[in-house]
Amino acid sequence: MSASTRLGIVFAVSANVIWGLFPIFWNLLESVPSLELVGHRIVWAFVFAAVIAVVRFRISGRASRTGLLQALSRRKTWATYSLSAVLIAINWGAFLYAVTHSQVLLSSLGYYINPLLNVLLGVIILGERLSPVRWGAIGLAAIGVTVMTIAAGAVPWVSLAMATSFAGYALVKKKAKLDALNGLFLETLVLLVPTLIYLTWLHGSGGGAFGRGNTSIDSLLVVGGFLTLVPLGFFSAATQRIPLTLVGILQYVGPTLQFIVGAFYFGEDLSTFTLVGFAFVWSGVLVFLFSRT
Repeated sequence: MSASTRLGIVFAVSANVIWGLFPIFWNLLESVPSLELVGHRIVWAFVFAAVIAVVRFRISGRASRTGLLQALSRRKTWATYSLSAVLIAINWGAFLYAVTHSQVLLSSLGYYINPLLNVLLGVIILGERLSPVRWGAIGLAAIGVTVMTIAAGAVPWVSLAMATSFAGYALVKKKAKLDALNGLFLETLVLLVPTLIYLTWLHGSGGGAFGRGNTSIDSLLVVGGFLTLVPLGFFSAATQRIPLTLVGILQYVGPTLQFIVGAFYFGEDLSTFTLVGFAFVWSGVLVFLFSRT
């Protein structure tokens, strides 16, 4: 194994460990409404992404600068990233709602389902072919979600919102031309104005958690923006060093850690039906991972 491959594995695992432990951090802000959390995540992620974008632009070569400026001059680029921005905002909102409302297990379920849904979208929209074995894997995951739906008496909308929004996000980004960090800068830029309008209105009406004298809350909101970029940077670096198949397998570190955090750190209810449902989902994931086509 080359040094580059080893480093890529370290980057991929690091990204997914951070994502897997994210519920612990965001739960520290459970007193802040999830919509407001999304707003601050967008604003502070934009601030840090903008700083990074400026530094990268200044130190990059002339060809890289020209390519970036040409991409930014195209309407298609702005249309693509406007759509991806809406989808990632929905994903963040569903995730933050889950971790601040004692539904971390459902957030992990969403990220288990997501890769399988990516494949399904590829078949339906991109015309990709899927073997009977992998159709069976998706069927097992669907059975798992159905079991948990029947047990809970309600559709796990948080899980499905997270999975569908992120699958749609991945589909849109297949046609995106910018790298991960520049892409996030553009996405947060697209969302910045409506977000600032919302946060200004919220603060002006007497609401809002930021700037109310609670230094701890203020600091955590700012740090949340920075932590949004760190795993994305690691993930981007990993994809440049190791095969995408290995990246895909290592992505399951995140939801597995989220499941452990939800069940054992937060002590969320882990009923028999929940375990049975997860067993079907895990079975589908394993069948999918170990099938060759």
